[in-house]
Amino acid sequence: MKKPPGKKTIVSGIQPSGNLHLGNYFGAVQQYKQFIAEGHECYYFLANYHALTSLRDRDRMLQLTRSTAADFVALGLDPERCSIYLQSDLPEVCELQWLLTTVTPMGLLERCHAYKDKVLQGISADHGLFAYPVLQAADILIVRANSVPVGQDQKQHIEVTRDIAEYFNNSYGDFFTLPEPYIPESVATVPGRDGRKMSKSYNNAIEMFAPEKEVRQQIFSIVTDSAAVEDPKDPENSILYSILKLFCDPDAQAEWEDRFRGGGLGYGEVKKEIFSLFMDKFGPARRHRQKLEKEPEYLDEILRNGVDQARKIALPLVKEARAAVGIPNH
Repeated sequence: MKKPPGKKTIVSGIQPSGNLHLGNYFGAVQQYKQFIAEGHECYYFLANYHALTSLRDRDRMLQLTRSTAADFVALGLDPERCSIYLQSDLPEVCELQWLLTTVTPMGLLERCHAYKDKVLQGISADHGLFAYPVLQAADILIVRANSVPVGQDQKQHIEVTRDIAEYFNNSYGDFFTLPEPYIPESVATVPGRDGRKMSKSYNNAIEMFAPEKEVRQQIFSIVTDSAAVEDPKDPENSILYSILKLFCDPDAQAEWEDRFRGGGLGYGEVKKEIFSLFMDKFGPARRHRQKLEKEPEYLDEILRNGVDQARKIALPLVKEARAAVGIPNH
């Protein structure tokens, strides 16, 4: 994959710690597809080392890793135009993590809000969770990425990566290019069924490839207030409207907004519409996904080819990093 002049090197990963959901699609995968269409050099990995901080079930981990790879392909990530790979298939990332760990101040990690938030959620405060940002920095720097797509709430992750890279550069010379966060203005945080950010850990998701009956149940469990059908409703404070408009063009959004404000609209009708739009939009991907489940060899080939592409950049970089810190390359 040759990068056209002026194009960026993009990297992003998703943890295979739960089933892919609407938040993953609208917050990440939709942008992944756009980057490919624009001709950028794209590396999309399944962050199974990261997933170990929250998932301690061997069989579940293996199942989710394969299913997430199938999700990527079914949703339109063309393996001929991007690299899709397993984080664990690029073990050099862990060596780079250690080199970065040795220059990373404790205070920097102690200030990371993701660590604090997960501890508040009841996740065990182990070293893996605490040191997560260093492995994340290694994921980004190992393919010499200069642009990382993130939501506004994840901007700190890239700031920390830049800080770590600068600490390394200050110690060993001008080695790493500092990556920039890419935060599309049009990408909003997708609310979950309970109004919080849609998240696997919150158990509030609408899953992309769940059986049709489960998708319906998830959509119909979206929390609403007690307003009667005839009452006017404020779309700006409605979880339902926030999810509905993800599927609508500007004209349809305006029409639904007027219906919310005008009264006479029942929440059940809106939920039926969301379900219908969901199945229309993702029906082809869901059918493709069913075919991919029967083609494990094809998925394995995609992952092998993807990591081979990543390794062409990663191996020379790690050798150069070893040399920079004074470790022989025998």
